[in-house]
Amino acid sequence: MPQITLNTLKKHRAENTKFSMVTAYDACFASLASEAGIDTILVGDSLGMVLQGHQSTLPVTVADIAYHTRCAAAASSSCMIVADVPFMASATTQDAIDTARELMQAGAHVVKIEGGTNLVDLVKLYRDQGVAACCHLGLTPQFVNQFGGYRVQGRTDEAAKRLIEAAAALDDAGTDLILLECVPNHVTEAIMNVTTVPVIGIGAGPSTTGQVLVMHDLLGITPGKTARFVKNFMASADSIQDAFQAYDRAVKNGSFPAPEHCFEE
Repeated sequence: MPQITLNTLKKHRAENTKFSMVTAYDACFASLASEAGIDTILVGDSLGMVLQGHQSTLPVTVADIAYHTRCAAAASSSCMIVADVPFMASATTQDAIDTARELMQAGAHVVKIEGGTNLVDLVKLYRDQGVAACCHLGLTPQFVNQFGGYRVQGRTDEAAKRLIEAAAALDDAGTDLILLECVPNHVTEAIMNVTTVPVIGIGAGPSTTGQVLVMHDLLGITPGKTARFVKNFMASADSIQDAFQAYDRAVKNGSFPAPEHCFEE
């Protein structure tokens, strides 16, 4: 399969077609995802919860993400690899540069950063240094303590306005991708109207360019309560690769996310 690049994703945005993303943390699952037709792999700090057993993503280090990025990159798959910048790993300019260097040299094609309009200068810094960036807006897990838990964002008019303005500012600053997590459908639609870059959703409705799920969630092996935006694709599959393929098809034909996976006004 041809290598997926940012240009591939930008073409999806231009042509109003869909692409798929899933988390993967090692060569085996990265290979399965690629063979199933999934376009992009996220080496997410979600590994702190699903692999390390923490209650949040905050304990995850740059070394952790770099290690798992190297493992995923070793698959030599066609997928584009996005790696998370962990909590406080871009707090200073030097931190941001050092973190991006380590993750890109480990095999990432894009680094993902959480925040809002505060990311504008960081996006510009990364752009000047040749680092592709994905800005994560909405429910940003690294801000869980500020939010008081994992809550849908953008519910009020003022909160929605802040998200829309942040997306527009980051688009103008030159971000390569935007990821929206747990925001109402109408907010996502407004963000699509003020941006030009590919937008990836998780619990953000069907209007985004791409969709992402944590691998453990789509395989139905995450313990505890299942989030509203999750669908267990393993329930009707004969193998992990079948589940990945079903997820990829559902994203690309528009059947996932369905209304029951979304947040309305």
